[in-house]
Amino acid sequence: MALAPLEIVGLCLGVIGLIGTCAVTGMPQWRVTAFIESNIIVFETIWEGLWMNCIRHANIRMQCKVYDSLLALTPDLQAARGLMCVAVILTLLAVLIAIVGMQCTQCAGDNERMKGYIVLAAGIIFILAGILVLIPVSWTGNNIIRDFYNPLVNTAQKRELGEALYLGWATAAVLIAGGAILCCACCCVKEENRPYSYSPQLATYTSHQISRKTASTYSKSQYV
Repeated sequence: MALAPLEIVGLCLGVIGLIGTCAVTGMPQWRVTAFIESNIIVFETIWEGLWMNCIRHANIRMQCKVYDSLLALTPDLQAARGLMCVAVILTLLAVLIAIVGMQCTQCAGDNERMKGYIVLAAGIIFILAGILVLIPVSWTGNNIIRDFYNPLVNTAQKRELGEALYLGWATAAVLIAGGAILCCACCCVKEENRPYSYSPQLATYTSHQISRKTASTYSKSQYV
C-alpha cells in the first residue's frame, strides 16, 4: 500500500489529461484571426476548429457553422480529427485500466504482481495518448507559423495560435507525466516483490564449514 499515493497521483493526472483531451477536441480555437497589417477589423474574430468555424462579433454575439463535408477538409485537419478521437478513447481506456490495477482497489484481487502489470499497461497507454495529442497540435501549430511568415499567403488568410493549441500541449505533458508515474509505480512493485535467491551450494558449503569448526573445537576441548 506504500505505492498507493504514487498511483493516485498518476491517476489524477490521467483524469486531468482526459478532461483536457476532450476539451481540446471540441474547442474551436485552434486557429485564430491574426490582426496584422491591413487586417484591422478587430470587432470580428474568426475561430477555426476541428469540427466548426465560429465568428465572434465584438464580444457580443457568436455564430458557429459545422463543416459541411469531410472530404473538403485539408489533410492535416482530417488527420487531427482522427488522432484526437483516438486519443480520447485511449485516455478513457487508460483511466479505467488504472482504476482496476490500483493497490487500493480489489478489482484484480490481491495479486500484487498482476496489479503491477495492469498499472504498467495503463501508464503506457497514457503515454501513447499524450503522443497522439501532441502530434496534431504540433502539426497544426507548425502550419500556422509557416503560413504566418509566408509572404505568398494573403494577410486575411493568416492565422495565429489559438488557445486550444496551448491547452493541447499542456494536456500532452500531463498525460505523459501521469503515464511515467504509473510506470515508475509498477517498477517499484516489482522491486518490492522480488524473491530472495537461494543457493543450495552456498548453504551446503556454509553448513560444512560450521560442522568442521564445531568438531575442531570439540577435539581441542577433549585434548585439554
